[in-house]
Formats: sequence, structure tokens, C-alpha cells
Amino acid sequence: MRIFIFGAGYSGRAFARRMEGKAEWIAGTTRSAGKFDALSRDGMRPVLFDGADLSPEARALLAETTHLVISAGPQNGDDPVLAVARETILSAMPALEWIGYLSTVGVYGDHDGAWVNEDSECRPSAQRSTERLKAEAGWLEIGRARGVPVAVLRLSGIYGPGRNALVNLASGTAKRVIREGQVFNRIHVADIAAALEHLGGLSLGGVYNVSDDRPCPPQDVISFAAGLMGVEPPPEVAFEDAVMSPMALSFWGENKRVSNAKIRQTGFDFGYPDHETALTRMWREDDWHGEADEVRTTRRKMV
Repeated sequence: MRIFIFGAGYSGRAFARRMEGKAEWIAGTTRSAGKFDALSRDGMRPVLFDGADLSPEARALLAETTHLVISAGPQNGDDPVLAVARETILSAMPALEWIGYLSTVGVYGDHDGAWVNEDSECRPSAQRSTERLKAEAGWLEIGRARGVPVAVLRLSGIYGPGRNALVNLASGTAKRVIREGQVFNRIHVADIAAALEHLGGLSLGGVYNVSDDRPCPPQDVISFAAGLMGVEPPPEVAFEDAVMSPMALSFWGENKRVSNAKIRQTGFDFGYPDHETALTRMWREDDWHGEADEVRTTRRKMV
């Protein structure tokens, strides 16, 4: 297995760490040469990709790639990888066996708290989710054109080391916002990596929700984390009184329970099936802090 990851950020780096020693080689793109050392530590060969063109190095690696993972979101309404690498994928990647595209459960939009699965209607309300749905279609189409399976992984709110309720409590940024009936699903970054390995290893295509077993109110996660730390949880704040960024408000404008039954039917098992299991394990193993660049991103996470 020779892996090329477009967008070696939080999820891409977790996948690389999981596959180090299992894959023949792993390459990952970044926009900044300043991140080369971090990617190298995670077992990757760092490759610059500015979203405008493929370097000779990237083209050479893609020609040998068997498993292609896209963890880069749309920009200005278009998928940057599809825009730049479409012809390369169609005609200059002879070894390609499988493509994995990381999307979002945001494509389902609001379902008033009802359960959704991969056959549910997609009615995204946020522009970024509309763009993700468009990108999903583009990747599925390129898979059909190439004759290789494409797995679309629809991810819930991502958390893990450096991005979690424990970090938010420690930094003083945690909030217990209360809105009647509001629930969210979540997914630990290690389970994203495991799902990529599982689907890619079996050459499975199609759309899969990669989401935990237990959608729950966000304040429950904060309260549980506070109990683990032995601290008082922050006071409750009514949703109407909470100060939120436009992005955070868009998350709260959607309410659904996400089923993961389809990926489970392929034989996949979640290592972190719910927030209580995950937070307890991270706390006991002291695996919740994360690197500095990861901690800074927690402000936009709901867990």
C-alpha cells in the first residue's frame, strides 16, 4: 500500500500515524514548509500543495500511489484537488486502487433531531456543506470514470488529543449551552483513521457515516469531562443568551442523530463508541493534551 494524502491536517496525520510501518510509504500535502517536520514525525513524506498546481514531486508520487485520501475541504465553491488533479487521477495514476474522501454529516442539514442514515435526504443549510455535497458527487463520478472504488466518509464533530472537552475546561473556554432537544454526534480522530484503513484495506466504495453510537446534548459532554477532572462544570447558559461565532451558530442550527449501522455492517468496530468511553480513556492515559497547533483549533469544536 502506497498512500498519498491531500490535506495532511488533524485527521490526515492521525491516519498516517496509524499506517506507519504498514504502508510501503505515505506522502502528505501541506501549504506550508514550516509543517514539514511535524508531518515527517508522523511518518509522512511532506509535499507542498498550494491548491493551484501539482509539483513534479507530487506528480511522481501520485504515479505510484495505490490509495488516495482527500482531507482537503472545498475552497471558493470548488474542490481544490479535483480542480487541479482530475486529469492526473484519470490518466496518470496507473497503480491507483482506492480513493477515500473525508466529508461531513453537515450534508444532511437539519432533521429536527430525527435519525439519519446514508439514504436520508441531504438538505444542507450551510454553504460549506453544500460545497461538500457537490465535492462528494465529483469524487464518486471520478471513481466511476476510473473504475476504482471511492469511499465517502461523512464525519461528525471531530475530537481527540488537543481537541476535546478536557482541553476546553483546562483552558477556560468550555461552555454549557442549553437548548431543549439539541443533540450532536461526535467521532474520535483515531476512529477516522481506523475507518480509512478498514475501508481502504477491503477496497470498499460508497457513502459511510463515520460517527459515534451516542448522539447527546453538548452540555452532557462538558459535565462528564468536568467530573473526570474533579472540577466544577461551567454554569449553564441558555442558547438564546450564548455568544457564538457564525460558524458555531450554523452547527447549532442543525439537529439530527446520525446512524453508523452501515459501516458496522462491513465489520468495522469503533474504538471510541461514545464520549464517555473516549474521555475516560484519554484522561486515564493522559492522552488528551495534544500538540500546540492542535490545541489552538479547539475554539471551533463543539466537544
